[in-house]
Amino acid sequence: MTPKGRLPRSAIHERLETHVLDLRTRLGGLPLPEEAEQIWKEIWHQEAHHSTALEGNTLILKQVEELLQQNKAVGDKELKEYMEVTGYAKAAQWVYQEAHRPRDGSTEPLLTVQEVRHVHHLVMSDVWAHAPHPNATPAESPGNWRAHDIHPFPSGMQPPTFPLIPAGMDAWVKLANTVGTGSVPIAEQIATVHAAFERLHPFIDGNGRSGRLLANLLLIRLGYPPAIIYKRQRAQYLKALNKADKGDTGPVGEILARAILDNLMRFVLPGVAGPVKLLPLEALVTKDHSAVSLRAAARRGALTARKSANGDWLSSKRWVEEYARDRWSALRRPRKAVSAAAGTKTTKRQSQAKASAAKARKATRRS
Repeated sequence: MTPKGRLPRSAIHERLETHVLDLRTRLGGLPLPEEAEQIWKEIWHQEAHHSTALEGNTLILKQVEELLQQNKAVGDKELKEYMEVTGYAKAAQWVYQEAHRPRDGSTEPLLTVQEVRHVHHLVMSDVWAHAPHPNATPAESPGNWRAHDIHPFPSGMQPPTFPLIPAGMDAWVKLANTVGTGSVPIAEQIATVHAAFERLHPFIDGNGRSGRLLANLLLIRLGYPPAIIYKRQRAQYLKALNKADKGDTGPVGEILARAILDNLMRFVLPGVAGPVKLLPLEALVTKDHSAVSLRAAARRGALTARKSANGDWLSSKRWVEEYARDRWSALRRPRKAVSAAAGTKTTKRQSQAKASAAKARKATRRS
């Protein structure tokens, strides 16, 4: 059951497709990293932080930003934690760049086995140099399939025995190359592929991080923003993966759809639109104005806005700025009026008091 005020799953998938289509047709599509460095830098910091935090990394976002921007290890964490972040960040940068590389869609696959292994190699090499997995053999170094069986997941799901991994990954890559076809929402298709990767668990370590990066590689190649699953969503995400193991990929698909839409609204649309382009109100949120307050202002006519064909309110950066200025002026005017009125009342009372005192003095003299 969908909580009150929260869009149902089907509406989220539809909303995602509507806004991505608008991004492509009206705003030029997903920008290249070199065209929109700030957009991708913010996504990069957020993804490196949250995806490693899902696996237990304890660096906070500020520490991640300092590490990636200044190459400074702030705090007193174990070296392993910093290396987890730098490895993930290198892999994410490669994904962002490689996903935008021009491809011949008729001859080049969406994803290859070599790319899967390369992403894992980038993710794990930094940390492996300082803290390799204690149970790993030399044949299980970054980029290589696991060479022994692993324990069942807490949910009870047992990954396949290691001799089946090479064939299993060949089949998985074939499945990944079907993403973007058919009528199933894109986030549902990515969810199916992502959950299947995690069930295979082809590496001795780093499967979650690599799996999320590979999902984003597919998304960006298909013209969608990457998805970031936040660390606060960990329990929800793991529960959804457990359901996917039993055949229900809907919850994972919903988490991914909301995550893609969130990046679209927070980073991509505000970054590519100029001051007068119409955008959904969610893409115009500021520290002073939430989507809820902007929607209320649009309904009462205080914010200049237009309704789209699907019922969404649209406005622009310029109109939001004008609304903010008008609102500030309106907030200041009543205070001045009240202050002036209060001053007038005080002056009248003082005059009355003085007149009464003067009368009393005259009466005293006469007596």
